[in-house]
Amino acid sequence: MKSLRLFVWILPFLVFQASAQQQFTPWTKGAFETGQYRNVFVEMGYSQAEVDAKLEEVFNDVFRGPNKVYFEVGDSMAYVSDIKNHDARTEGMSYGLMVAVQFGEKDMFDRLWRWIKKYMQHQSGTREGYFAWSCKTDGTQNSQGAASDGELYFITALIFASNRWGNDTGINYKAEAQHILNCIQPREYTPEPRPAFGGFGPQPTANGQQQKAQMYLIDPETKLITFTPDGFGQRFTDPSYHIPAFYEVWAKWGDDGRSELWMECARKSREFLHKCINAETGLNGDQCQFDGSEMQMPRFPGMPQRPQGEAPRRNGNNNFRYDSWRVPMNIAMDYEWSCADGEWQRQYGEKIQNFFYQQGVDTFLDQYRTDGTLPEGNEILGAGGFRKLRHSIGLVATIAAVSVMCSHEKSKEFVDALWNARHEPFEDGYFDAYYDGLLRLFAFMHLSGNYRIIAAP
Repeated sequence: MKSLRLFVWILPFLVFQASAQQQFTPWTKGAFETGQYRNVFVEMGYSQAEVDAKLEEVFNDVFRGPNKVYFEVGDSMAYVSDIKNHDARTEGMSYGLMVAVQFGEKDMFDRLWRWIKKYMQHQSGTREGYFAWSCKTDGTQNSQGAASDGELYFITALIFASNRWGNDTGINYKAEAQHILNCIQPREYTPEPRPAFGGFGPQPTANGQQQKAQMYLIDPETKLITFTPDGFGQRFTDPSYHIPAFYEVWAKWGDDGRSELWMECARKSREFLHKCINAETGLNGDQCQFDGSEMQMPRFPGMPQRPQGEAPRRNGNNNFRYDSWRVPMNIAMDYEWSCADGEWQRQYGEKIQNFFYQQGVDTFLDQYRTDGTLPEGNEILGAGGFRKLRHSIGLVATIAAVSVMCSHEKSKEFVDALWNARHEPFEDGYFDAYYDGLLRLFAFMHLSGNYRIIAAP
């Protein structure tokens, strides 16, 4: 009887120990194969009711609350605005589409797509099928050029919408996705004449005629996504644009006859991420060359020479900063969905969490050089009229999302920090409802098992 009482007494402890060990065990197969998603919050002790309520709260903060970034226009359209910059960007609009299809918000999705198609997408000409990356909130284009991550998300979200709602409810989502897929293939065009100073693009030929060039979203040689599909941005890439699992979605449900190409793009993208990330810290720069090496400051004819003895100016694009924040969460997504590079991704997850743990879970800053030292002066990228290093909730979110890949117990501290973080203005008044808010929402979706592959029925 005594031994039975002892067993009953220690049973809860044994159950707790088993649970504690299980909660830090990342899965080894992706959702493409299993159809299953982890709810890390529940594994770490939060109740399902608490998680559901928190996810709804964070969604409402971004799309329906007093600090929302989603605005409806008339009876049929809507846009997502980068409030601090007073514009609508393909980044935020494509994120809005992805959130809408993930949450089953068809009216929201359709409203956003109608605004995008009317004001952002080029319907003819050299840029046909591409999207103006920035517009005023009245639809006036600030720039005609595209930023490649917008197209990446538009295609994937449209395929998911097709799989979720079909193509006969007013918008043929599959046809819209296939149109973009066709338009992003290499095409020949004549660039605008290059300015005498500081311009980019092909040089004129000897007889004064402009050389032909190609426009493409994916570099044909490396199979890597470009920074921008134009003569300048096609020379390099942005690590935060690399989401290999999206290409697998295109291969499975794009039905554009290019499945082998898209699977090769996924493989090449994973290989690239190994090259562009610092082996000691896990940090990456905002942009880099296709081989993963750092960006070099270009010099053009007519630029003044650097004074003798003056050190070369540091290129801040090589630092870990705003765009870079997305890389940890993108790798986590690829792990959750595909797990095709699982061993490296698990090592990466713990490496980058170890770096930020050393800086302090509640005190790490939002910009670093890739060697882990802090940037200085103009090397710090400003935002919203401020140039300041902060403990930003957007980065808190993406580093917490990495926990789906990690087995060390530090992960729980990052998850708890995200759960408890308040998205509110800093003491100096800086507040980013848009970028911080959307990254926070994506992280809660990942960690609750609600950022999912939407497969065809």
